[in-house]
Amino acid sequence: MRKDIHPELKECQVNCACGATFTCQSTKEQIHVEVCNECHPFYTGKQGKAKKTGAVEKFNRKFGYNQETTEE
Repeated sequence: MRKDIHPELKECQVNCACGATFTCQSTKEQIHVEVCNECHPFYTGKQGKAKKTGAVEKFNRKFGYNQETTEE
């Protein structure tokens, strides 16, 4: 590797909107994020608004179709 071309890494304080803080290495001194691993729905297991539904089921519910009327 060539000398004197790489940025200097320093300890970085990361602050999340949920209040969680942790440290990592970065070229910046502070980073502010909206979602971290403690509040992200994928990591917490709480899907909230982003529930898993199939496109077909969503279409059927939207237009009032159900299994009984479509099988006739």
